[in-house]
Amino acid sequence: MTHAEQHKMIVELIDYTHKMKRYDQEEFEMFVKRDKDDEDLDAISQKRLVHLYEFYVVHKGRSS
Repeated sequence: MTHAEQHKMIVELIDYTHKMKRYDQEEFEMFVKRDKDDEDLDAISQKRLVHLYEFYVVHKGRSS
């Protein structure tokens, strides 16, 4: 995952922090701080970020 992709996920997730459970929100805040410092996430953190993104960001698709 590139830094740009990581940043895009974090920016989109900011709008969903009010829906997050406390543990998820605390972990996400850590991701935001690391992103602000321009740090790349390690593999485990990347997987967790992707999991949070898939869980909280709902993409509306076409219904057929």
